[in-house]
Amino acid sequence: MAEDKIYLLTQEAYDKMRAELTRREQELRPEIVKKIAVARAEGDLSENGGYQAAREAQSKNEGRINELTVKLRDSKIITPPPAGTVGNGTLVDLDISGMKGTYLVGSHDLSIATDETIISPQSPIGAAIMGHKQGEKVSYAAPNGKDIDVTIVKAEPYSPTSE
Repeated sequence: MAEDKIYLLTQEAYDKMRAELTRREQELRPEIVKKIAVARAEGDLSENGGYQAAREAQSKNEGRINELTVKLRDSKIITPPPAGTVGNGTLVDLDISGMKGTYLVGSHDLSIATDETIISPQSPIGAAIMGHKQGEKVSYAAPNGKDIDVTIVKAEPYSPTSE
């Protein structure tokens, strides 16, 4: 049997997902149900664009509710490693073959709570820098087979105030 996926989230991302789930369940769901009822009262459903649109909105909302429910149920709040070490929840400044940038290492689900560019730990660059220290130089093989050099300029635990 396949293992369930664990979603690694910061506390802020978890809280924002929880708030979105509550809003979708308690506000959007009843609004959509009302729209469906009004459209249904108009008669012929086969040619009722309002009804079809409301049903589509309901389907999308319920899909997102299910997605959020699973992610919140199967999530683990990450504790970033100490300053100077790269891991899940680390904000890193990288020099990638001369191009500098700041990135957050972690699941793309973190994007709900940050504007930082996310690097997945499973990506080639993410896997290359995981566990390494500030000041170290590593390399990884790009999809085209070329080796790319990366210098970890700075590594600090992510917190919403570090943006």
